[in-house]
Amino acid sequence: MVDYMHKNTTPICQFTIRLKTNIIYLVVAVFSTILISCEKTPVETVQKSFRTQNVIIVVIDGPRYLDTWDSTSLARIPNMAKILRPKGTFFSKFYNNGYTYTNSGHTAITTGNRQPIDNNGKELPKNPSLFQYWLKHSGKPANSAWIITSKGKLNILANTQHPDWHNTYQPSTNCGIENTNNGYRNDSLTLIEAKRILKEHQPNLALINFREPDAAGHSGNWREYLKGITTSDRYVTQLWDFLQKDTFYKDKTALFITNDHGRHTYGSSGDFINHGDQCEGCQHISLLALGPDFPKGKTIETKYNQTDISATVAALLGFSFDVTEGQKIQELLTK
Repeated sequence: MVDYMHKNTTPICQFTIRLKTNIIYLVVAVFSTILISCEKTPVETVQKSFRTQNVIIVVIDGPRYLDTWDSTSLARIPNMAKILRPKGTFFSKFYNNGYTYTNSGHTAITTGNRQPIDNNGKELPKNPSLFQYWLKHSGKPANSAWIITSKGKLNILANTQHPDWHNTYQPSTNCGIENTNNGYRNDSLTLIEAKRILKEHQPNLALINFREPDAAGHSGNWREYLKGITTSDRYVTQLWDFLQKDTFYKDKTALFITNDHGRHTYGSSGDFINHGDQCEGCQHISLLALGPDFPKGKTIETKYNQTDISATVAALLGFSFDVTEGQKIQELLTK
């Protein structure tokens, strides 16, 4: 009887011991997982935060790189070269690698896509812009984003042909003569309007176009073309000074200074008078970026293009912009 009970209870005891042991292992494993998860969670979930809360894009229309940022031409842009460049990041190999016309260049910047768009202001971009995406994301009113341009025809940048976005989430515009979306006004007036709008409406996102280098180039007046470059240099510096003195924008605003296109290469047919092909003179433009998250006094020789601006702005302001063919400019996002 004793032997019978001994033989039959031993397996039961062994099973009970194994069960208790397994339970202990399970409890230890669960607590270990919880502890490891608690340790890893902050690292895995923390997103890189940016100080940038506002972005202003300035497009100086149509100067050739060799007439501006080439070492022999820096005297024409003394403010950008000596005052602004040390405060920001300069991209020496920045390009319009699409269609080198005004509306096409601006469309590449704002939509992140290259498009052979009519240059007369009658055709809308095919894709929605970063302005529309940002307004939808933020839920803010139209006067939180602005298109402010000397050329009236650039009011097209506020809308798109895309059926899902047409006539929706449009930014405010102030374009052309007396804000009529027609004709060309002087850049001095555009600067005045830009400062007024920034002061009154405090937009978080804006694009400003200065036209005079391009207009003077098309007139065939070399002296006026160079004067337009120097005047634009002064205007963007005044704009930067304004941003640094305004409490809403100071230390919270990124300024991108770039171009829509260049001009024909020296000695080619048309020279500085025209543009529109894929020559080096038309495609090679510049980008100078200043802001609280950007390195100071740095020159980047990595090749980037206009479509990369929209992806970078979206990253800075924290919204998705998946329609762009551009890439984020990592040198501006990893200080």
